[in-house]
Amino acid sequence: MTDVTSLDTSPAADNVKAQLTAPTIHYSVAMPHPESHLFEVTLRVQGWSEPVLDLKMPVWTPGSYLVREYARHLQDFSSRSGARALPWRKQSKNHWQIETNSVSDVTVFYRIFANELTVRTNHLDSTHGYFNPAALCFFVPGFERNSYTVTVVPPQPEWRTVTTLPPVCGQDMTFAAADFDTLVDSPFEIGCHDAYDFEVMGKPHQLVVWGKGNFEPERAILDIQKVIEVEAQMFGGLPYDRYVFLLHLSGSGFGGLEHKDSCTLNYSRFGFRAKEKYERFIQLVAHEFFHLWNVKRIRPKALEVFDYEQENYTPSLWFCEGTTSYYDLVIPFRAGIYNVKGYFQNLAKEITRLQTTPGRKVQPASESSWDAWIKLYRRDANSDNSQISYYLKGEVVSFLLDLLIRAKHGNARSLDDVMRLMWQQFGNGQAAENTDFDQKSGTEAKPAHLTSNGKLNSHSLPTEIGFTPEQLQSAIESVAGIDLSDFFARYVDGTEELPYDKYLQPFGLQILVDETDASPRIGWTLGAENGRQTVKFVEAGSPAQLAGIDAGDELLAIAGFRVNAEQASERLKDYQPGDTIEVTVFHQDELRTCRVTLATSRPTRYSIVPVDRPTAIQKQNFMGWLGVPLSNL
Repeated sequence: MTDVTSLDTSPAADNVKAQLTAPTIHYSVAMPHPESHLFEVTLRVQGWSEPVLDLKMPVWTPGSYLVREYARHLQDFSSRSGARALPWRKQSKNHWQIETNSVSDVTVFYRIFANELTVRTNHLDSTHGYFNPAALCFFVPGFERNSYTVTVVPPQPEWRTVTTLPPVCGQDMTFAAADFDTLVDSPFEIGCHDAYDFEVMGKPHQLVVWGKGNFEPERAILDIQKVIEVEAQMFGGLPYDRYVFLLHLSGSGFGGLEHKDSCTLNYSRFGFRAKEKYERFIQLVAHEFFHLWNVKRIRPKALEVFDYEQENYTPSLWFCEGTTSYYDLVIPFRAGIYNVKGYFQNLAKEITRLQTTPGRKVQPASESSWDAWIKLYRRDANSDNSQISYYLKGEVVSFLLDLLIRAKHGNARSLDDVMRLMWQQFGNGQAAENTDFDQKSGTEAKPAHLTSNGKLNSHSLPTEIGFTPEQLQSAIESVAGIDLSDFFARYVDGTEELPYDKYLQPFGLQILVDETDASPRIGWTLGAENGRQTVKFVEAGSPAQLAGIDAGDELLAIAGFRVNAEQASERLKDYQPGDTIEVTVFHQDELRTCRVTLATSRPTRYSIVPVDRPTAIQKQNFMGWLGVPLSNL
């Protein structure tokens, strides 16, 4: 029996004990038959000393806020020690428990089906293998901070592996993660991809491209370099030693997932020729790269320590994703990818999307953030009536905050200063008292992570700390120099319409509402589906809903004449608001003719345009904001 009074319980002793008792955890990921879409995973745990070994698989991955139940793709689970089988049982959907009987060497084998080509899942076929460790690997509860190693066993000798994890010296195709968080944050691409190396600010970068299409790497790399330089200048340097862009060219995919030292991008293989589509790709790059600061290092308190087994709730995704979305429009403009007209066209599209979504009047941005887990990625026929994307609302709110700060301080301060302050206080773990924003001078105290020439001092980077919603608001207020409680109550935590002209006016701008569409309003969205003309969405309180038309109905005729989705809008122009027409549909295979009383049309397009006869101050503010004359717009 040990005398507990004689134990050394100091933190140093705990660390030594953890190092002595921690098992070694090693994964081997093979893909002998890639056409089967099955990764074959062997997990070996050595140095185990407990009677049972618990293994748990994440149910979600950071950056994508939905419980995706990765364990549903697992099959053929078995466990052994040497040649001896070890009994096991499932304790829950993602929890396996193995009876080790105190054996120290445990081997677990299982397969993962991987045929979902997204940035957050796994994909394996005859051309490549891609996996996110959260969707492939177990963690050992209590040992999440233990190191993990991964050996990749490709099916062909010419297949290469790309990951940001460092290779293990002397072990072929083996990589080490300092802890489970780092493992989850490090996707793997295996295959015969194209790889392009380039340098920005003295640091190595790599663009890895899988798939075929009309992608032009030389052109894209030049623009990606510009994006990196603009964002690095904003934050004072690059907080990594090496960065990798993984690009998957797919049939019609779109998406991105951020990591600390890399990002995965999915884009349509033929989406690079048209100017608008290419600019959208650069915006995607700018968005995911901006995340290496905002979200990966500057993140809410609720995401400071990840709980991989359940939802991690925060009301601040409007800032994490929405503010990042605002900057993915700003950065390409600053990088010269498009001009000021292009910038305002992109802003206007986002305002139009927001103003034509009825759910903006129902769900606040903070609630949208909180309910991301059950709403944003689980859309239904009523989604546009009941919710708003925290990406979209947060983006437009961030735009107005930027204008508010700039107008109050004559462009001497902006939302850029908010991002830098958040970076200093939370992304770099700097104490708040060392980064107070000087209200008088408009400057912030020089943080310890910057050297005398303004570059990042990587040797003095402390651990990131999460921010609370109150700390976020306080940081914005400290830069703005005013109390923003009313602004947050109305536009972040409330559903009041955004007062665009109030914040645009100091810069000589206004919102122009396009009311040229004279068609009366019926309140539906139509689309073709398997040769059927289908009602996709019905606006709450609209003439279509009041007449009993539902999403999913098959449209047959208007006023007794057959009509398709493309013809319907044109056909309605023959009528006036207040007219009653007959609409014939199949409702759950039942033929119905509904009497619909048409309503007055609503705006479908919003633009940002100069005011009539702008003043000298307005012109000066515009120039100070964007660096070009207002007349250029």
